[in-house]
Amino acid sequence: MYIIGLMSGTSLDGLNIAYCEFIDDHNFNLIAAETIPYPAAWQKRLAELPLASAEEYALADVELGHYFGEKINEFRSKYEGRVDCIASHGHTIFHQPERRLTSQIGDGNAISAITGLPVIYDFRRLDVALGGQGAPLVPIGDRLLFGEYDCCINLGGIANISYEIDGQRIAYDISPCNMALNYLAGKQGLTYDRNGETASQGEVITSVLARLETLEYYRVPTPKTLGKEWFEQRFLPELTPFESQSLPNLLRTVTEHIAIRLADAILHSGTTIHKVLITGGGANNQFLLELLKEKIGNIEIVSTDPRIVDFKEAIIFALLAYLRLNHKINTLASVTGASRDSIGGVICG
Repeated sequence: MYIIGLMSGTSLDGLNIAYCEFIDDHNFNLIAAETIPYPAAWQKRLAELPLASAEEYALADVELGHYFGEKINEFRSKYEGRVDCIASHGHTIFHQPERRLTSQIGDGNAISAITGLPVIYDFRRLDVALGGQGAPLVPIGDRLLFGEYDCCINLGGIANISYEIDGQRIAYDISPCNMALNYLAGKQGLTYDRNGETASQGEVITSVLARLETLEYYRVPTPKTLGKEWFEQRFLPELTPFESQSLPNLLRTVTEHIAIRLADAILHSGTTIHKVLITGGGANNQFLLELLKEKIGNIEIVSTDPRIVDFKEAIIFALLAYLRLNHKINTLASVTGASRDSIGGVICG
């Protein structure tokens, strides 16, 4: 099957598009992939949407779906070939599974109408209805497509981890990542801290690091997930009193915190880990990876194939659609905490 996977992450850096061929559950080819940066107007709109009216929210859902459809058509004009369906994660606006709420916009019906292709979307809400976190969804792909690695870590807006213990997949959100680093960089008019260069010039503010390390989430047992709400309500208040500090020092401190959290997740996983696959935008943050390597010793970190590094989540959402169409489980209760495994995704078109 030939499936286009779409991923829009919390860091708002753009829409990832991955055109994949699936031979079976375990074998795929990535034919083509691109990241389409969000225009400034969409970045602002998505960032402000949690405080918008119900009408503005509903309109953004529809219009983002049309935008996705248009970008797919432009993508397909460059990479011609058979496409059986589109798989869309959408863009998360609310994620509060404790209230049975998770919301990803980018209407699949609009995508289908624009592209003329079947669309599978809304992958999270069935799991939430079953009492789960609705996330993470990527671990099924880590198991099926990237099983040669002992552990998979994605460094997106939020950092998350996935690994096996006794045949059961374990996965959870570790900490904020690019969401926090980009927020700080934005204070100085930067989109992000390229390669962690600014952070590398700073010094750790020990009092701030200590505050971050005591956040309650890190002591909560799995399954657990993070969302933008937690970042704004719990993480940022620990930084606000110190925002007069220099940007290099703040970025250095938060980067150190992220590296500590990542290392703790790897070293206390409960299983033997020799080889880690690192993906997501944060995999390009060389300073963060250097700090992590110092903390985990001889464990091998792999972050070399830029197509996999940048597009793994879009690839795996294409896999979720492949599994959905073949009536196979694509959501694991062992990682979400739901009452059972499920086959998530709404089909339209």
